[in-house]
Amino acid sequence: MDTEFTLRPTSKANTSNTMYRLFLLAALLACVAAAPRPGPDAQITKFNTQAETDGTYSYEIENSENTVISEQGQGAVYAKGFYSYVSPEGIPIQVSYVADENGFQPQSDQLPTPPPIPDYILRAIEFIQQHPTPEEVLDREVRARQI
Repeated sequence: MDTEFTLRPTSKANTSNTMYRLFLLAALLACVAAAPRPGPDAQITKFNTQAETDGTYSYEIENSENTVISEQGQGAVYAKGFYSYVSPEGIPIQVSYVADENGFQPQSDQLPTPPPIPDYILRAIEFIQQHPTPEEVLDREVRARQI
């Protein structure tokens, strides 16, 4: 029995599109994993969901512990939504997010933020940019010719 196989090259666009979709799926799963978990006595008080044939969807869930989860998007393309709950310390937490080609982007007052860059560091960076080394000047010239 003779079998003939033909190998076709995979287009870069197709591979990159697949990787993008896998990345977006991973970001959405991270959203789900980060969402708050209700206690054992929590009761669902609201559950609305909608899914269309073009892949768009939305859902909204609320429970008796004042946890709210809401999201809308298009499967494997983008999602935006929010979730809110009360922490064990009694602090109300609300996180809104967007997940798209730029990844998962949460926003909340409760998320940690880096400290501001000190002025002396900013001045040092500016000085370095204005006074390049001889090697950097040559490198800039080479790069300018490549463009």
